[in-house]
Amino acid sequence: MTLYHIMKIKKYVNHAILYSLLILFGITMVFPFLWMLSTSLKDPSQVFTASLQLIPDPIVWKNYAEAWEAIPFGRFYMNSVAVALAVTLGQVLTSSMAAYAFSRLKFPGRDSIFLGYLATMMIPGMVVTIPVFILLKSLGWLDSYKALILPGVFSAYGTFMLRQFFMTLPADLEDAAKIDGCSLWRIYWQIILPLSKPALSTLAMFTFLGNWQSFFWPLVVTSSESMKTLPIGLSYFQDIYTTEWTLLMAGSIIVLVPALLVFILNQKFITQGIALTGLKG
Repeated sequence: MTLYHIMKIKKYVNHAILYSLLILFGITMVFPFLWMLSTSLKDPSQVFTASLQLIPDPIVWKNYAEAWEAIPFGRFYMNSVAVALAVTLGQVLTSSMAAYAFSRLKFPGRDSIFLGYLATMMIPGMVVTIPVFILLKSLGWLDSYKALILPGVFSAYGTFMLRQFFMTLPADLEDAAKIDGCSLWRIYWQIILPLSKPALSTLAMFTFLGNWQSFFWPLVVTSSESMKTLPIGLSYFQDIYTTEWTLLMAGSIIVLVPALLVFILNQKFITQGIALTGLKG
């Protein structure tokens, strides 16, 4: 056996080990979802059994209807969709405008202001919870969409991420647009944003998912049931002494669907962003 064949066999063995580890890792990641899906279709008496049964027998489809009717799921769904979309659109707009100013415009103190804005990322969110709550209470905005949406519209992280992406765009395009008489707003809207779809989509996905699964802030600023969101609604299936596991898992599957759709729809732009980053490197 020649050295070439030995190296080829070694390469195949290394690939086999790598793929085996990736498959094992994938199974580990997928198994909790499979267990959740399986539990959502079981009879309550079959949830905790001695043997692991991923395929329910019988399959109880009515768990989804009961979960939807047990709590005001429709109202919670509307609140979560409205809040997540509003915060996402607002944060993408404000972050992109701030990132454009910090990366493409020149004005006195630009870098110092940006560093000060960036320093707010070092402050834990829990530290500012009480001051923001008091501010919203003084404005009379508690238990309203304004309290759920406005505090999340601005993001230092989103501004930083988009600024780094904007700085990689060629300045020649901007110079050519200025020669043609384009205003700063038109350059931002018609040149910078269309070229930044991968970064904008990534920020939009992270923002939407973060607000979609947010539990603490809606719990703090809302009191009426009509303003609750889905994560709070899922907690209704948990009592002090008991938990309705089948309905809780069915509700969790219903809540998970929009998050999966957002990830699938944005996967193309995320992959494109990774590819472009690799080419630039």
